[in-house]
Amino acid sequence: MTIRELRASGIQALSATSPSPELDADCLLQYVLDCDKTHLLFHRDDCVSDEQESQFSSYIQARKTGLPIAYLTGTKEFFGYNFFVTPDVLIPKPDTELLVEKALEAIKEKTQHKDRILTICDMCTGSGCVGLSILKACHDMHIVKPEFLPAVTMADISDKALDIARQNAERLLSSVQRTKVKFVRTNLFQMVNGTFDIIVTNPPYIPSEEAKTLLKDGRSEPLLALDGDIDFMGNPTGENDGLGIMRNLVPQAVEHLSPNGILIAEAGEYNAEMTEYIFRKSGLSDTHIYKDLSGQLRDILGVKR
Repeated sequence: MTIRELRASGIQALSATSPSPELDADCLLQYVLDCDKTHLLFHRDDCVSDEQESQFSSYIQARKTGLPIAYLTGTKEFFGYNFFVTPDVLIPKPDTELLVEKALEAIKEKTQHKDRILTICDMCTGSGCVGLSILKACHDMHIVKPEFLPAVTMADISDKALDIARQNAERLLSSVQRTKVKFVRTNLFQMVNGTFDIIVTNPPYIPSEEAKTLLKDGRSEPLLALDGDIDFMGNPTGENDGLGIMRNLVPQAVEHLSPNGILIAEAGEYNAEMTEYIFRKSGLSDTHIYKDLSGQLRDILGVKR
């Protein structure tokens, strides 16, 4: 069978279940054939092996159940870097890149007049995409000198998530850069010591019932990383507004901010304004809500004065 024929069979198989059958088929073909999109375009009449055909077909069948491409290939690009992902962590989303951008802006502001090593905490780190992208970008974009790379604490309640974050640190960071990272298994800030110049967080913020509904499509993302209606003891709040974790996280974060420290949190467009209210109620000032690429309210920033 040729690449052209195999691609067509994949598109046909996915046409009834996937919102993007052509893109899905191309992504899976690139993964199976270990090639890029240009190769697919100019080698459409090349033959594939029986093993490659079988592997592609098995991935197509898994995709038909709703399993995301990223979980099938084990990788997802975020902020220009390729992250290892499994169903133990959320798949990095393009909207979350805004969190990295705002953190980098804060780093530039805090270091523009004086070289110093900033301390950063990535709370609810998951795959580590936010914290690791911040650290990598500081080096790759020459935002700070190599000797002044920030010290990053990456915290999560899930041991499995932290294991994925560690693997991403191994694959993305140099040995020197890895010395700048610390991993902490913790329920919010319970086991986190010290204060930070910048805290970034993409916590669970989806209302409980909506989170459960989302997972009915077979996407297999962890409910723990989606459901925001959980109190500090891990019990359902019953509020169904997605803010249970945020109500505990923000006051704790404020306690762990240095003077003039900055908290940046991602929240859903349906509760960003309420999250900003929680910021102010917890003592943060100069608060601002930023919109994502689609124009939806997304990130909230506040300063500890």
